[in-house]
Amino acid sequence: MSVTLRSYVFLDSLQPQLAAFTGTTAKGFLPLSGQASIWIETAPGMIINRVTDVALKATAAIPAVQVVERAFGLLELHHDNKGEVRSAGDAVLRFLNLREDQYVSPKVTSNQIIRAVEPYQAQLINRNRQGMMLIPGQSLFILETEPAAWIVLAANEAEKAANVNLINLQPYGAFGRLWMAGTEAEIDSAAAAAIAAIEAFQSKK
Repeated sequence: MSVTLRSYVFLDSLQPQLAAFTGTTAKGFLPLSGQASIWIETAPGMIINRVTDVALKATAAIPAVQVVERAFGLLELHHDNKGEVRSAGDAVLRFLNLREDQYVSPKVTSNQIIRAVEPYQAQLINRNRQGMMLIPGQSLFILETEPAAWIVLAANEAEKAANVNLINLQPYGAFGRLWMAGTEAEIDSAAAAAIAAIEAFQSKK
């Protein structure tokens, strides 16, 4: 079977909000802030079951996220020891007969900043959010990436760069989506860091 490595995202240190969000929304074993994490996205989706089996038998890495869709699959693994996480990724690559640099080049498909969010729009977003609350008057950054799992890289780097709130994150499916809120200046810094992170991996291809 031909397998496409849509995303291969290694995070050396999960930022506090991304770790908390993953722990809140995932059905697996919860990651902690500061742990190393890897996100592997495949096409087709069903192969992610075998990918999970290979990684867990080869290492002590711990799974938080496994999404199995017909088209795309997603696996997250984390551990205090970065070496365990790296080894898990290496085991998966060997199984798939792929190299780390054979990921699909990520791209930003859309990004926008809404300044001084209106109260009713904040309420609409808060009804569907899984992270922090969006407060009226804050600025809102919305980012969309393809492939989807690259959005976690953007979220982690944005959180490193600025004092912002993670409102929502969707790292699976056809596109990844991120919502972050904060003051105008902090959101500008977060947006710049998130986009730069995606473009850095795009330029490596």
